[in-house]
Amino acid sequence: MNKLLVSITASIALLAAGPALAQQNQQSPAAAGDSSGYSNPAAAGTQKTDYTDAELKQFISAQEGITDVREEYIEKIEGADSQEKAQELQMKANDEMVSVIEDADMDIPTYNAIATAYSSEPKVRNRIEALM
Repeated sequence: MNKLLVSITASIALLAAGPALAQQNQQSPAAAGDSSGYSNPAAAGTQKTDYTDAELKQFISAQEGITDVREEYIEKIEGADSQEKAQELQMKANDEMVSVIEDADMDIPTYNAIATAYSSEPKVRNRIEALM
């Protein structure tokens, strides 16, 4: 359970950092203002906890893939010889995580909301653990 929680936390951190890094590299005001694909309803106070079993199973599937991506990139990022290389690797890992989530038929806001609920809502955590 602790490994899952750490993985979820790391995944959220990478997913949240990816758009910020991308925005730093883009000079267009229109591009910098468009982060709606990465919004986090849980952080906005609209957290829901009544997820369906299907949504939670999609989350579990996505989380397994994200754990694999995180494990693949963590050493590469830590061993990067420059900040630029570390950011490049982090963005690549973020892109792969986004693909994993989308391949599990989820969107980023829903994944992040469930991950946040897992961390803060015992009801959601218990349901996810029961489905694993």
